[in-house]
Amino acid sequence: MITALIQMSLLIACGSFWKSHAPVHISSLAHRRALTDLVFYILLPALVLDVIWQAPLNSSSLHISFLATCGLIAGLVLMWLISRVLKASRPQTGALLLAAAFPNATYLGLPVLNQVIGPQTQAIVLQYDFFACTPILLSLGIILANYYGSSKTEVHPLQELMKIPALWAVTAGITLNLTGIPQPEFVHSALSILAAAVVPLMLIVLGMSIRWQSLHLRFMPLLLPVVMISLVLVPLVVYTMSGVIGFDTDSAIMVTLVGAMPTMVFGIVICERYRLDSELYAAAVTLTTIMSLLSLPLWFQWLSS
Repeated sequence: MITALIQMSLLIACGSFWKSHAPVHISSLAHRRALTDLVFYILLPALVLDVIWQAPLNSSSLHISFLATCGLIAGLVLMWLISRVLKASRPQTGALLLAAAFPNATYLGLPVLNQVIGPQTQAIVLQYDFFACTPILLSLGIILANYYGSSKTEVHPLQELMKIPALWAVTAGITLNLTGIPQPEFVHSALSILAAAVVPLMLIVLGMSIRWQSLHLRFMPLLLPVVMISLVLVPLVVYTMSGVIGFDTDSAIMVTLVGAMPTMVFGIVICERYRLDSELYAAAVTLTTIMSLLSLPLWFQWLSS
C-alpha cells in the first residue's frame, strides 16, 4: 500500500507542479478543464462500459450499493450534528456535509485499489460510485447544496443525472451484461486503450485541483471533524455493515477502502454553483487527501490482518 501511494503521490505532485508551471500561452485552469473533460466525456465512460459489461452483476451489486449508501448517510448525519455544535454558517454547513459524506471513489479509489489489490477491484469501485455515490450526489447532494447555499438556481436532479456520460455508460453496460450480449474482442481492445489513460490523467487532474493556499488555521476546527468522519468513521460504518449483511471478506475489504477515500474533488463545482463555502470545501479536499496518505495504509494493514 505504501509503495502504491508513493507512486500515486508522484503523479499527484506532477499535477500540482504543472498547475504552477504550465506554459503561459494557456492558463493552468484551461489545462485542467481540458484534461477533466477528456476523462469525463470519453475515457471514463469507456472504462465504465468495458468493466460493467463484463462484471458479474448479482446480489453483490445490491450489497455494494447498500453499503455505499450507509456510508453516505452516516457521513451526512454525523457532519450535520457536528456542524450544529460548531455553529457553522449555512454555506459552511452545506460544504461540510458534501465534504464529509462523498469520497473520491473513482478519481483516487480506482487507481489506489487497482495498484494495491488488482484490476478485479475496478468493478467494485465503479459500482460503489455509480450505483450510489454519484446518483445520491446529483440528487440529494444538490438539494442540500441548494438549501444551504444562496444561489437561486432551480434544482433539477434528474437533468443533472442525465448529463453524466459515465452513467449512460453504466446503463449501456448493465443492459449488454444482463441481455447476455458478448463483448467482441475488438471492442474490448478499443475500450481498454481508452481506459488505460484514465488512472494517470485522473491523478494529474487531482494534483491540479488541490488548492494548497486554501489551508488556513481558521478552518481547522471545521476541517478536523471532516477528516475524522470521512477517513475513519465512514469506512468503519461500511465495514461494520458489511459484517451485518454477511458480505464476503475480500469484497468487504475493498468497499471499506473505497469508503476510506478522501473528499471528492467534483464537489468544488457544486459548491461554486450553489454559493456554498468553496474555499472551505477546497481546504477539506486538500487536507483529507494529505491525511489519507497516512490513514489508507493503516486501514489496509488492519483489514488485511
